[in-house]
This record gives sequence, C-alpha cells and structure tokens, in this order.
Amino acid sequence: MQYRRFGRTNLKIPVLSLGGMRFQKSWEQLDFSEISNEEQNKVENILNLANKYGLSHVETAKYYGTSEVQLGMGFKNLNKVPNIIQTKIPPDSDPEIFKRDVMTSIEKLKVKKIDLLAIHGINKDEHLHHATKEGGCIDILRNLQKENLIGSIGFSTHGRSSLIEKAISTNFFDYVNLHWYFINQENTKVISLAKKYDLGIFIISPTDKGGHLHTPSNKMLELCKPLHPIVFNDLFCLRNQNVHTLSVGIAKEADFDLHLEAVSLLSDSEKYVPKIINRLRQESINSLGLEWHQNWNRNLPSWEYTPGNINIPVLLWLSNLIDWLDMEGFAKARYQLLGNGSHWFPGNNSNLLDTDVSEVQLLKVLEGHINPKKVIRKLRTLKEKFGDKSAKRLSKK
Repeated sequence: MQYRRFGRTNLKIPVLSLGGMRFQKSWEQLDFSEISNEEQNKVENILNLANKYGLSHVETAKYYGTSEVQLGMGFKNLNKVPNIIQTKIPPDSDPEIFKRDVMTSIEKLKVKKIDLLAIHGINKDEHLHHATKEGGCIDILRNLQKENLIGSIGFSTHGRSSLIEKAISTNFFDYVNLHWYFINQENTKVISLAKKYDLGIFIISPTDKGGHLHTPSNKMLELCKPLHPIVFNDLFCLRNQNVHTLSVGIAKEADFDLHLEAVSLLSDSEKYVPKIINRLRQESINSLGLEWHQNWNRNLPSWEYTPGNINIPVLLWLSNLIDWLDMEGFAKARYQLLGNGSHWFPGNNSNLLDTDVSEVQLLKVLEGHINPKKVIRKLRTLKEKFGDKSAKRLSKK
C-alpha cells in the first residue's frame, strides 16, 4: 500500500480507504442483536483483509444503517482498531442534537477517539451556516477536540463547486470528501483550492458514482484496455498528487482486487492513463460530434431557474454518457434518483416535460444554448427510456 500526507491533518493515509457503506447488513438503524453471525462475520472478514492489504483508514457515517455498530463490534472482536477511523454526522440547526449524534457514533464504534469527524452533506448554504455559525456544529467539535474525543474536522459534500469553495475558504476545515473522477471533473478547481488551504482530499465513491464501474459496459471495457475501468479510474484520480485517498466500497472480499492492482501500477500510471484518456476523448467527439462535445454544457440554466426544476445540465450529462460510453444502467439509476434524492442530488428529471412543462417554456430558458431543440429531444429520449419509475437514495439523510 502507498500512503500520502492527508493535508494539514498530518495523518499518513493510505491511497485506498475502506468505505463502510456497502458491506453492512441493513440501511435501517438496527440493534446489534438483529444481526446474524454470518452477517457480522462478513464485516470482520473484510476488516481483516483491509488490515492485511494496508487499508488502515476506515470511513463510515451515522446514516449508513448498521455500519457503525457492526464496525464497532468488529473492532472489539478482532482486537484490532484501524489507525484512522472516520465517521460523518449531518449538520443540525440545534448544536445539541449534533453533539448527541457525535457521542452516539463514538459509542457505536467502541473507540475512545474518532480520528476524522466530517460534517456530512454540506450541500446547501444553510448546511454551511449550521456548521460555521457561532455556537454551531464546528464549535461543538472544537470542544470535543479539547476533550480528545475527536481529531481533525472535515466535511463531505455533494454540493455545487461554488459552495464547496465557500466552505473551504472559511478555513474551518482540515479535509474534504468530494466527488471527482474521469466522467465528472467539475471539482478540478475545488481540488486546487483545497491544496492552497492544505486540506486533505478524499474522493467519494469513484467506482459507483464514477459510472457503475463494477458493472462496466462492453464499450467502456474496450476503451480502457489494457486496464479494467476501475483500475483506469483509480489511476486517473491518484495521478493527481493533490488527491490523497479514494473510498473503496467493498461489498465482497474479491472487490479489493482491482483497486490493489491500481496501486501496484501507480508508478507506471503515465504509461497507461494519457493514452486511455485520449482514446476516450476521441470517442466522445466521434459519438457526440465535435460541436456538441465542446459546447453542450455552455449557457445552460441551473435547475432552480428552470420550469419544473428540471435539472438540464445533469440530464444532458447522462444522455451523453449513454451515447458516448453506453452507460445506460448508470444513467437510468441517476435519472430516477432526480426528484427523489433531496439535496444530495437536487432538481428533477424530465418526466414533467410535455405535461406540466411545455417545450416553449424550456426553449425560453435555453435561448443562449447552441442547440435548444436538440436539448429538448434529448430530454424526451430520457423520459421515454426511464420515465416510468423513480428511485430513492439509499440512506434516509
């Protein structure tokens, strides 16, 4: 395993972190007595493998169902606590509720100290306000630091880049959990700003949110050769020295293998990654056309100012991923989450088009775009493909 300095936390963090979201028993907050020996053994086997492979950082969250309680029992049963433990607690307008939640997580994890405590989901301005106001969540955490109950303070976010930059610029945080990978590089400038403030940078869910790379399309497999798409995406992220660790969501023991392969190839990443990037970009031009490839996301309205709150930028991105990389399964899942993902994935899909929202209304907000009619066609195609059902984010918060 390779390790990097995690920004101003000064922790030596492995480039792969064990994400605690996929191997727990349930998304419900169950009592440990409701977990079978087989289900707990699965968690402990994964913890043992993580230790063997050098994944000495484990991260979880209050709202990852039974994750905290199962990890805590695993640490106790195995008599082995990882070097770095991270959990995440959502902000609350009532700081006492936030403090209670932090203390509950410490109790569930059965540890004396949480090394990294993230405020979970600073996705809106009000979340940042709850965190940074006088007497708010960060003040609570500062007091818990004095009691040596927590270490460094960070935040996780699915928010827009401008909000993340605003949060970093407060200089209240030591690290950030954010999205950034090959198919979604919107936070590139955010990472540069985080570097300026010497923040640790943790990439959220590169395999799943990076395009369902655990079940890649045949086209993606072909374009990434000789690497598996998971290996390519890991190397794409880690060749950026400002990125310190990637969350590896393990559901079964074999899920470690491709990520470990990526680490073994890290010193040779320049041999593989630029060629694959060039191939992928050329395929984007071939599939989408040069004009669309270069201009599709310019002069698009944000979802808050679009009739029906239709999230046109995200929907066009999903449409492009289908046309370019055959990522239909990923696009379907994300399409159906729009309208059901609250502030974690805001705005609506295009189900309202031609019912509550007319083409004329959308054309008005698309006046500055290179091809408004094509945008409408793409929105209709997505509605025809995926418009029957909806999905909900797994965790409740």
